[in-house]
Order: sequence, then structure tokens, then C-alpha cells
Amino acid sequence: MRVEVSDRGAARVLVTGAAGMLGSELCLRAPDGFEAVGTDLAAGALVALPGLDLCDEGALERVFAEHGPFEGALHCAAYTAVDKAESEPELARRVNVDATRALARVCARQGTWLVAVSTDFVFDGAAHTPYTESDTPAPLSVYGATKLDGERAALESNPGRTAIVRTQWLYGPRGKHFPRTIHALAREKGRLKVVSDQFGSPTTTLELAPALWDVLRLRGSGVFHAACEGACSWHELAVAVLRASGLGHVPVEACGTQEFPRPARRPAYSVLDSARLAALRGRRLADWREALASYLRAEPLA
Repeated sequence: MRVEVSDRGAARVLVTGAAGMLGSELCLRAPDGFEAVGTDLAAGALVALPGLDLCDEGALERVFAEHGPFEGALHCAAYTAVDKAESEPELARRVNVDATRALARVCARQGTWLVAVSTDFVFDGAAHTPYTESDTPAPLSVYGATKLDGERAALESNPGRTAIVRTQWLYGPRGKHFPRTIHALAREKGRLKVVSDQFGSPTTTLELAPALWDVLRLRGSGVFHAACEGACSWHELAVAVLRASGLGHVPVEACGTQEFPRPARRPAYSVLDSARLAALRGRRLADWREALASYLRAEPLA
């Protein structure tokens, strides 16, 4: 099933978290026949509706009435401070669970398709092969637990019209992320130490944003995994970033997670199997190495 665009103009789609790394890319990459209407607590060039409290169903209903009808909602707004969530569980739950439930309830009343972005942190990392959508979640952190509860709230509140899309190790043209941070540290310090015992699939918003639009356009429902193909450690990713950006001479020492203790536990292996999404779209996301090279050509790190 596909979204049908009426003769009256583009199909309007609400994008939450529009000032963020992924939400901004979604707003910039709306396909032909679609118009993204961005909302975020922060203001910004891509934010048409700043300051909207997504936990307030009444405010959401007014947005749907005044700026809709919306053919869909792409829900990127989230509490993503993984370590800070350990000391702010109530705030993490309000953003990741309560706001997601409220948006899903309004979507259900409006007959609106919802695509909500989630994370590999719903898994415990004990696997040795890529996680599929049928694998049992077992989050290790407050962040992972609240994202999982948000998934369940969305699916229960807007049944049949909700897609959960889990992704991981995200980076893109805007916002703070690992490649940009590692590049800056390499220039500043001249020598790095990066963990080599955590494995995932680095995924660029340049690949993910079109995939999310496809899930909405094709009316995908249920749970999907969306990550670039292949896998690596953080150490391997750091080396690849520096080599591709002209800093391959900077030494990068491999170390274990225990050398960098953090408040929140990370899954050691959280590679996602994205075959279900590929079947829906008819193609996979690019291999992580190809995606990284394409990103750095388009957005050289300074």
C-alpha cells in the first residue's frame, strides 16, 4: 500500500525533532508529492512549529487541526543522552515514552500513519549474529528501556498504522556525532585511544532519511531495522574516518570498554539485520564504508 497524494497538493507529514540530526535531514529530503512540517522544542530554519510539547494531546490535536491534515508523522524527537538518562529517568521516560504515546494516540484518532525511530539499545548485545525484529529485547540502560517502552506504547496506541524503525550509530551533516568528534580530537591531541570491543553498523542520515520516507510512503507497519550494511568496532570506525579525512597518520590505540567506564552500559554487539526493510523497499542501505565515503565527500570534516 502506498500513500496517495491528492490533486489538492502535497501530502503533509509532521516531522518531530526537526532541529535534530535526523529530523532536519528528513525535512530536507521530503520526496516529490510530500511536504514536511517540522516541530521541535528548539527553533530553527526547518522548524515550522517550535515549542510544541508532544506530551500535550490537546496541543497536538490543535496542530493537526490547524496545520493538517497529516498523511503521516515521522517521530524523531527523543531523549538521547544515554549516560545522563541514568540520573534523569523520569525525564527520559517523559520524552521517550509519554510523548510517543500521546502522539500515537492523536495519530490513531486522526487516522494518521506513524513512523517512530528507535534504537539498537533495546538489545543487550549478547548475540553474535545480527539482531532481527523477532529477537527478544533486553535493554541494559534507562535509555534503552525507555525507547523500548516507547515502541510498545506507539504500537498499542495506534495499532495497524505504526512502524517502529530501529537504527544505530547515527551520524550526518548536522549535529554532534562520532566521526566529527573523533576528527576534532585527532587534530587536537595527535593520538587517540578508542574501544574495540563494541560492534555495530555506522549509519548515515543520508541513507536513513530516504528509508524512513519509504516506510511511510509504502505504509510499512510493525518493527523494522534500518542500518547500513556491514559491521565494525568503534576503533575500526575511528581509523576509517581519519584515513578518509586526511588524518590517517594519527595513531589510534585499541582498548577495552573497561578503560572508559560510563554510567550507562552499552551492548557489546548490536548489529541489526535490515532484511525486512530491504524487502519492503526493494533495496538495502549502503555498506557502511561506502556510506562514510559518500558522507565525507559531501560534508568534509573541518
